[in-house]
Amino acid sequence: MVVEQLWQPVPGGSGTYVVELAQALSERGCRVAGLAAAHGAASAPADLGLPASMPVRTARLPRTALYESWNRLRRPRAESVLPGADVVHATTWAVPGTRLPLAVTVHDLAFLRAPEHFTRRGTSFFLRCLDRTIAEADVVITPSQATADDCVAAGIEAERIVVIPHGVRTLPVTEEQVQAFRADHGLKGEYVLWTGTHEPRKNLIALLRAFSVLATDYPGLDLVLVGPQGWGTNVEERRLVEELGGRVHVTGRLSDADLAAAYTGARAFCFPSHWEGFGLPVLEAMAYGTPVVTSRGTCMEEVCGDAGLLAHSTAPDKIARQLARAIGPAHDELRAAGLERAATFTWQASAAAHEEVYADLAEGVR
Repeated sequence: MVVEQLWQPVPGGSGTYVVELAQALSERGCRVAGLAAAHGAASAPADLGLPASMPVRTARLPRTALYESWNRLRRPRAESVLPGADVVHATTWAVPGTRLPLAVTVHDLAFLRAPEHFTRRGTSFFLRCLDRTIAEADVVITPSQATADDCVAAGIEAERIVVIPHGVRTLPVTEEQVQAFRADHGLKGEYVLWTGTHEPRKNLIALLRAFSVLATDYPGLDLVLVGPQGWGTNVEERRLVEELGGRVHVTGRLSDADLAAAYTGARAFCFPSHWEGFGLPVLEAMAYGTPVVTSRGTCMEEVCGDAGLLAHSTAPDKIARQLARAIGPAHDELRAAGLERAATFTWQASAAAHEEVYADLAEGVR
C-alpha cells in the first residue's frame, strides 16, 4: 500500500482514506505494509496515524525523483522495496512500477472536469498518472459511482472498476468540549460550518455569497471555516470576508478533537464544492448529527441521499434558501436522517471490500 500521501503538506481526504483503511485492514488481520519515498526525518507508522504494527518501507529516492522515475522508467518496482508482496495498491496518483497485480484508487477526475481549478504542473502530473492507470491497473477502485462514471468516460473499462465507499469514524464529544471550542473562537451564537482545504474547486466563494444573503435575516448566525490554506483565494472572497467582519471565523487546521467539537456544535454544515471524489466532510457532518447542505449533481448527493439538502454549486441564492431550511424548520428531521444515513458507512465494510479485491488479484497470479 502506497502511503506517501501522509507526508504531503495537506494530506486531505486522501490521507484520511489511507490511515483509516490501513487501520481497518490491520484490525481484520490483513497483512499490509506501507511504501513511501525517502524522507530526511522519516516518521514511525504510529506518528502518521498508521497501525503501529504496520511496516513502512521507503525507496531511496525523494518524492519528486521517485514519482518521475515511476512514471518514466517504472523503477524502482514496488516489490524491490517490499519483497514478498502479493499485490500493490496505489492509494493515490503515486503509482509504483510493478510486475505484481496492481490496484489503483482514483479518488476523482476533477482535473479533467475543471482544469482551471488546478495548477498546470499538477494537471500534467495527473494526466500522466491517469494514462498509466488506464494502461497498467488491473483494478481501479473508486469511492463513488460518480467517479466510476468519470473513469469510464476517461477510457477505463467498467469491468475493471470497483466502487468502494469510504467509511466514517467519530470521536465522543462532550458539551464542555463544544463550549470550549465556542469560547476559543469567539462564537456566541449559532454557526454554519465548512471544512476543507482552501482552493478554487471547494467553491468557498458561493458559500460566502450565500451567507451574505442570510446574514441580514439571521443576525446571530456566524460562519466558521475550518481547514488549511491551499491556493487560489480570489479578491471577491477576501472582500466578502472583510464585509462580514467578525461573523466569519477562519480557524485553520484543527486537531481531531476540536474538529469533532466543531461538527457537533454547528447548526448546519455547508459544502458547496464543484466536484469531489466522495466528499468525506459531508459524511462526517452527518455522523455528528449536523444537517447538511451540499451540491446537487455530484458524488455528495450520492453520499447524503435523502438525508441532506441540495443546491447547484453555482447558485448562491439557492444555497442560502437551503441553509435557511437546515438551520430552521428542517433541522431536527435532517439531523435524524443524517445520523441514520451515516451509520451505513463504515471503514470495516470498506476494508472488507478492499480485502476482497486484493484476494481476487492475488488469486489471479497463483
